[in-house]
Amino acid sequence: MSSDPVEGISQDDWAWLEGTVGSCLRGVPAIGAARGARVGVVCSTFNGSITLRLLRGALDALEASGISGKLVTVSWVPGAFEIPITARRMARGGTFDAIVCLGAVIRGGTPHFDYVAGECAAGIRQVGLETDTPIVFGVLTTDNLEQAMERSGSGPGNKGYESVMAALEMVDLMVRQLAATGRRSS
Repeated sequence: MSSDPVEGISQDDWAWLEGTVGSCLRGVPAIGAARGARVGVVCSTFNGSITLRLLRGALDALEASGISGKLVTVSWVPGAFEIPITARRMARGGTFDAIVCLGAVIRGGTPHFDYVAGECAAGIRQVGLETDTPIVFGVLTTDNLEQAMERSGSGPGNKGYESVMAALEMVDLMVRQLAATGRRSS
């Protein structure tokens, strides 16, 4: 293949991604009742060099939590503005216990940043409220590329990693709440 599969993502990174998502991830047990959680990830291709790093962090967190790659679905969208509608469709399908939304909106010289970042955040919040599904906002909203790189680097500060951990904590919480009230999830 002569061109990158997704703009901003190298062929080596794409090969790593396909190998990681396509295989069963091994790791330590998941967070409490989140063991076996089915996780959807919506990832923007815009600012792909940043979002791939967020996705790597997210997949590392899933692996560390013992979530099998067979239980993870990654859906790619063009930009952050398209994340909420995709998250809503995934949540309404009833297949996923949680959805992690990853993207990067970097401030430029126009008000476009404010519109995209604000509407993305509001849309993701609304999806969670409408569907009663944990929908986690892992979209970077930074003033510059350097800040985005810092928040998407390897290690504990990666916001993709943190977003997955928040999603698993929410799944655990919701399962325990249902058990405490004697209700069944739908």
